[in-house]
Amino acid sequence: MSADLTHQPPTLRRRPAMTGIGATAAQMLATRNRTTAEQPGPLTATAAHQPAKARSVIFLFMAGGPSQLETFDPKPLLNELHGQPRPASFGEAKYQFVQNDARLLGTKRRFRRCGDSGIEVSDLFPQLGQCIDDFAVIRSCTGDQVVHSAAQYELFSGRTIPGFPSMGAWSIFGLGAESDSLPAYVVLPDPLGALEAGQPMYMNGFLPASCQPTMLRPGERPVLNLELPPHVEPEQRARTLQLIQQLNTTSANSTDTELQARISAYELASRMQQSAPDVFDLTRESRETLELYGVGSQPTDDYGRRCLLARRMVERGVRFICVVSGGGPGNMQWDAHADIEENHLRKARETDQPVAALMQDLKRRGLLDETLVLWGGEFGRSPEAQGGKGRDHHNLGFTMLMAGGGIRGGVVEGSTDEIGLNAIEKPHHFRDLHATMLHQLGLDQHQLTWHHQGRDERLTFLEGNVIHSIL
Repeated sequence: MSADLTHQPPTLRRRPAMTGIGATAAQMLATRNRTTAEQPGPLTATAAHQPAKARSVIFLFMAGGPSQLETFDPKPLLNELHGQPRPASFGEAKYQFVQNDARLLGTKRRFRRCGDSGIEVSDLFPQLGQCIDDFAVIRSCTGDQVVHSAAQYELFSGRTIPGFPSMGAWSIFGLGAESDSLPAYVVLPDPLGALEAGQPMYMNGFLPASCQPTMLRPGERPVLNLELPPHVEPEQRARTLQLIQQLNTTSANSTDTELQARISAYELASRMQQSAPDVFDLTRESRETLELYGVGSQPTDDYGRRCLLARRMVERGVRFICVVSGGGPGNMQWDAHADIEENHLRKARETDQPVAALMQDLKRRGLLDETLVLWGGEFGRSPEAQGGKGRDHHNLGFTMLMAGGGIRGGVVEGSTDEIGLNAIEKPHHFRDLHATMLHQLGLDQHQLTWHHQGRDERLTFLEGNVIHSIL
């Protein structure tokens, strides 16, 4: 599955994949040349390298960095040492804003053992705690960066700079698309705004343009212009689309992946005018389901709506979905520099019920077994206080969750030290999470490569270790 980009012709500047939905229409399928329609598209589904446990991924991205100390990694000693300098025996850590004379900050959160597994979960997540038996809680995650943008790039692409493919792009590059009427890779951003790493963290990098994500709009209308234009007669529309198809075919170059992706995007937009209205119309859901996700209630309506959309897209064949919690600057994310209590209480109230509902809904519909769910952010938070009540970024030991798709739930993997500073038992870098995700999708990190600038590039950069103990 490798290709050589060295001698590619200059690429065209392209607009996002959803551009032109209003300019295309459902009749495109009927007006396409039959031979062209029968040819495999750029994201035709392909066989995995090995037997797969999962066919799709939902990444619940808690942007900004949720604190391991307030969520899934209780540290009684940290409370005992509250207000004291960090003992030298725990080692050093590099931060952005924590001062050298900073004092340790205990947590006000209470933990209780949940489920049959007895895993300790913070009172921030009373509903998520009820389904903790479905999760593997990885308490020993590590990354290389404490700056948002670089850490977000690493979380998504395994590299700390932009320009490399995200895990979503690699997933659909390896497996293709299951649905021909919905995008294979979708990002549901937070309505509060963009993140530090911006759209590049989700992108396809040097992979073919067909592997880029479809960025949906926040709010109740994720896609604009889905309705067919009422003022255009069917015959006129058919003639226009037939001409567009002929011009596309005339201009097509088998080595120009940008143009091929643009043509495919227009055709997908046309098909979405038939299928997407059903997907995005949440009124088709029962009142019980809407209430389960917290749709129509505050503060859960927005994230609940997007989690419900993720379920609806998964059951219709969307391969990779990222549901972002947190947008805009600082405190609008899980970025609790000023006040960890205020920030995390607010963000947890927005997400606890929707995440728990998604797990329950996937499970009762028989989708959890084949859907890999990942929860977490780009790093954790510091044991030391910043400004008295906040916590700084922390990359040396934090928690992420995995569930479904062949993951063994009700287990805790690894640990941090007694104050949550360093991962000391079974540390797992982001590349281990990437390797595990690919493994569950039936993809081998060593075979999923793309030759770029003289090197066979892959998601896991050097080498990722599959976390077999949670499978």
